[in-house]
Amino acid sequence: MKKDIHPDYHEINIVMTDGSEYKTRSTYGAAGATMRLDIDPKTHPAWTGEHRLVDSGGQVAKFNKRFGSFGLKQ
Repeated sequence: MKKDIHPDYHEINIVMTDGSEYKTRSTYGAAGATMRLDIDPKTHPAWTGEHRLVDSGGQVAKFNKRFGSFGLKQ
């Protein structure tokens, strides 16, 4: 390996959305830095199974109106 080309690998603090904290090693920031997460496995729908559909400007209704019966035999 070449010397002096790799980033510094040090210990940082991770703060989850619920406030819990843990330490890990990373190249993020400086030694002792804190990374606060906006999305983590405790809140993200991919892990919790709770999917929320946000309809901004009626886009979902417009889609359903246009393609709602697509592929259905009646």
